[in-house]
Amino acid sequence: MRRSAVVAASVLDQAASSLTNILVLVMAARISTTAGFAAFSMVYLTFTVLLGLNMSYVGQAVVLERGDRTALASACRSAAAFTGSASLAAGALLAAGGAAVGGRLGQTFLALGLVLPFVLLQDGLRYSFSALQQPHRALAADVLRLLCVVPALLLQPHHANPARLVAVWGLSAVPALLTGLLLLRPLVRGAPTQVRRYLRRGHLGMRFVVEFAVGNASSQLAVLGLGLFASPLAVGALRGATTLFGPLNVLFNSVNAFGPPVLGRLGGRRATARAAAVLGCVLAGVGFGWAAVLYALPDRVGHQLLGATWQSASALLPATGSQYAVMALGTCALVTLRVLSPRATLSLQVVFSLVSVALMLGCYPFGGVMGAAWGLAAGSALKAVAAWTRVVRLGPAAEPVTGGDAQRSTAPLS
Repeated sequence: MRRSAVVAASVLDQAASSLTNILVLVMAARISTTAGFAAFSMVYLTFTVLLGLNMSYVGQAVVLERGDRTALASACRSAAAFTGSASLAAGALLAAGGAAVGGRLGQTFLALGLVLPFVLLQDGLRYSFSALQQPHRALAADVLRLLCVVPALLLQPHHANPARLVAVWGLSAVPALLTGLLLLRPLVRGAPTQVRRYLRRGHLGMRFVVEFAVGNASSQLAVLGLGLFASPLAVGALRGATTLFGPLNVLFNSVNAFGPPVLGRLGGRRATARAAAVLGCVLAGVGFGWAAVLYALPDRVGHQLLGATWQSASALLPATGSQYAVMALGTCALVTLRVLSPRATLSLQVVFSLVSVALMLGCYPFGGVMGAAWGLAAGSALKAVAAWTRVVRLGPAAEPVTGGDAQRSTAPLS
């Protein structure tokens, strides 16, 4: 495929995948009671963390694979086999834990454990297609996934049990999974499967897992902790508010995916930083504008989007909108650092992700879920300030990393 077609198919595939996640949460909120959506949100948040870990440990390592066609085919086949095996093990643990806990929440985690191998492997195939420069095949499977999950959830009765919703959501991935495996099979036929490569010390994915754990999973697990130790309704409200900002997540993911190579070709440190700053300001403006649109929605429309969860989620829109606006600035700063000084991002992610978690948990006792939302916004603002300060302080020697330097910058952890 031509490069422009590959980029277009990759962006559309990311959009289809993100749209699926948005619609799943929107429809679950409309169908469920407030308490039911809170339970669904906690389980879906757990899935999101597991999905991110698999993306970091397996997916990002696969797309960086280099070599001839046989080597790439072997890497992709091994990635699919490892994801399938790991998801079976994780699913068994979740199912056992859910059965032991019992109750509505335990049943919902049990359902997640049963369907986890289907949903995790189906999403993981996207990275194999990306490594093989076949994103249109991933797009076909993800569009089918979208077309299956929407009617499946629409057919569920009002106030359906959250465990039932999780089971329906997971099983609706089976047609897309089978399609993806059929599309991948001719590309990897005959290539050796080496699952143990993902268990070796120094595997490249370990570095990406660390960055994900401190940059994303820590805040999501902290939100999950609010549901376990404070109030499950807080998780539903926070999850409902962030769901409304799903289109911005698509933009942020596209910046992370395609920003580094584009910025790296601008010719120098100043040009790279200037372009990233302009992009950050534009995205921040989009974030504030989207928040204003959502805040102006009539309650009737809001209830059609999120059902009973709209009342609690809409109160958080100013805080969540502010968080996404500063996240836009922080995302562009971190992308700039990946281009100019790749080793500078990990320390920022570690420190300021923990700061965000501390602010969220620390503000909750004083301001409830509203305080937690503003705590997250404050943490994101501090991370953005720190990242841009690091960009400004880069010396003249910092230039876009390309070629061999780029490969050295992603060396495995020792």
